[in-house]
Amino acid sequence: MNIKEVRELTAAELDEKISSLRQRRFELTRSKAVGQLEHPEEIARIRKDLARLLTVKRERELQIAHK
Repeated sequence: MNIKEVRELTAAELDEKISSLRQRRFELTRSKAVGQLEHPEEIARIRKDLARLLTVKRERELQIAHK
């Protein structure tokens, strides 16, 4: 998910995606802890997507405009 796609989301969609990615990250870290994780790079991808979503949410809170 790139930043342009994230900026097109509504506030409700943004919150929903943040929640689902946090849940997925939790599940993956648990799998990693017990040694059942097949794709460890997925944790990094989810962490970066989550950071993008949270950045856009914060920009909206501060009302920062991007072109």
